[in-house]
Amino acid sequence: MSFKQGVTAIMAALVLAVPAWAQTTADSTLLEMREAFRRGQSAQLTQLLPRMHGHRLEPMAAYWEMRARLETARPEEIRATLDRHAGTYWEDRLRNDWLLQLGKARDWARFETERPLYRMNDDRQVRCYGLMLDAAARRLPAEDAAREVRQLWHAQPEVEDGCATAARALLDSGHLGKEVFWQRARLGMDAGKPAVAIQAVRLLNEDWAHQLEIIARDPGKFLDEKLTAVRPRTKEMVTLAVIRLASSDPETAARHMDRTRWKAQLTQEERSWVWGVIGRRAAQKLQADALTHFANGQDRFMHPEHLAWKARAGLRASAWGHVREAIAAMPDAMQQQPVWVYWRARATEVLKETDPIAAVARARQLYESIASTRGFYEQLALEALGRQVLVPPAPPPLTAEEVLAARSNPGLLRALDAMRLGLRSEGTREWNYTVGLHTPGGMNDRELLAAAAVACQQEIWDRCINTSKRTREAHDQAQRFPMPHRDAVVRRSREIGLDPAYVYGLIRQESRFVSDARSGVGASGLMQVMPATARWTARKIGLTDFQPQQITDRETNIQIGTAYLKFALDDFEGSLPLAAAAYNAGPGRSRAWRNGPVLPAEVWIENIPFEETRDYVKRVLSNTTNYAAVLTGQPQSLRSRLGTVGPRATTAAAINTELP
Repeated sequence: MSFKQGVTAIMAALVLAVPAWAQTTADSTLLEMREAFRRGQSAQLTQLLPRMHGHRLEPMAAYWEMRARLETARPEEIRATLDRHAGTYWEDRLRNDWLLQLGKARDWARFETERPLYRMNDDRQVRCYGLMLDAAARRLPAEDAAREVRQLWHAQPEVEDGCATAARALLDSGHLGKEVFWQRARLGMDAGKPAVAIQAVRLLNEDWAHQLEIIARDPGKFLDEKLTAVRPRTKEMVTLAVIRLASSDPETAARHMDRTRWKAQLTQEERSWVWGVIGRRAAQKLQADALTHFANGQDRFMHPEHLAWKARAGLRASAWGHVREAIAAMPDAMQQQPVWVYWRARATEVLKETDPIAAVARARQLYESIASTRGFYEQLALEALGRQVLVPPAPPPLTAEEVLAARSNPGLLRALDAMRLGLRSEGTREWNYTVGLHTPGGMNDRELLAAAAVACQQEIWDRCINTSKRTREAHDQAQRFPMPHRDAVVRRSREIGLDPAYVYGLIRQESRFVSDARSGVGASGLMQVMPATARWTARKIGLTDFQPQQITDRETNIQIGTAYLKFALDDFEGSLPLAAAAYNAGPGRSRAWRNGPVLPAEVWIENIPFEETRDYVKRVLSNTTNYAAVLTGQPQSLRSRLGTVGPRATTAAAINTELP
């Protein structure tokens, strides 16, 4: 028997272990329970649960049943459910939810009992509750707990209880200062989430929170009122008001900061933080005066995100000294990100201060530290060293034992069963938990490659790619850059004059080859085409009988998606970066962002105001380069696909104003 035949026999044996009629009945019950859970029908869930006894996905059903009545269930019932499904993702998911409930109820005795059993340990609120208790019990120095609570709380994007409660407790114990609460409020205002700011200030004083509610509604009015200067907590409130104003009108915010009374009243730290916000907003609007705003503050007092935008503004203005200074002021962990390692190397090369030979050597050392095929800046670093993108050597083949272990893994089997039933999000969560969190540190490289191989064979391409990407040393390019539907994609791309590698690079980023993928805004299929875009493109290419439901059909989606991509590429004069940005954010935005100086495309990409689009364009282009290496078997250059970006050439064809 061949290896492939042996694998097939193993899979058949696993499926046949349960009678087909019983499997079908339980599957139907599970889907019925899923709908009952969505509707909050607790009684129906309890009634249906016994029918799932012995089914592989019983732990999921039990989770739904208990989660629906978690607030009213007796602790003994919750504990029984956890014990019955011990070791599964759904046990730990239920424990996570219960820990959050216990924390909000301040039931610290039960919280302390359950916390050591919590395997995922990736919930910020649970972590904050635990740090607070560890500090109170002197299991952890309070100063260390306070430092971590501050980091976790400041990273939370929404209003939540866990870290806010821990912060207040550590304030009362004297281990956190009030400035941590005002800084949290600044982050909330800067992110356009005044509720976050109001919660932080309310923990200090209810009256101040009420005043902040008024400021959030009309910051300009607050700053213009004559009585502002004599109100309590003026400097903190002024700081928050200017931050709020800067989100919509950085120019007016800058004028307020130039007023003598605020210069005198605000501290250097407060002024620097506000100028960081104003500079960031101006940089995101691609305004030429962004660096002037940043220069009014001191880097050491600015938030890391402000420093990132100062560096981007410096790149856009070719002000390499500002780039170097901004990166040098970033936290160490941020400086180690490939994007900032690469730009620090470039700044070092360009400036060549004091010792040009040493500068070149230092830049080369920085490039070497990140150079690989993994991503955008890693590939640019390779090319800076005179090397090109190649297909890395494949790891040693998986053994039959390694594959069998993956195919027999209970968590992976449950995930596959869930996906088979159309429960993709549930299956994905169980899969991710199994490969990354079930054991400390997650699966090792060989286990990851075997799990990815299982997903690849089942054509669950998103898990194939994402699981293989987790490996630390082993690098299987065939798993990371698969080419499903190769005949259709390559044939269609060549028919209309597109590079198949570019199409594959875009599909990999858009949908991970999930044919029925649907985004939160309604984009569908392999190439994530919006309904209006699909209708317009269908008319343009002569699909007169196109119906909206056809967009998830693989062939139709590829036909329409590639046609639209070609229209975009033609409208942007063949620029891969501009067309990719247009595909993600719309052609209008891509046209607006190109106005200004002519820039190397990597500088232009780094200055895209939308984080999602900026990341998207980088990934599509690095994907494209990797796919080209796979498709051609030849060394490839990312830089050759970048070029420059600037205003539309006067000799270019007229803008396609119809392009949606």
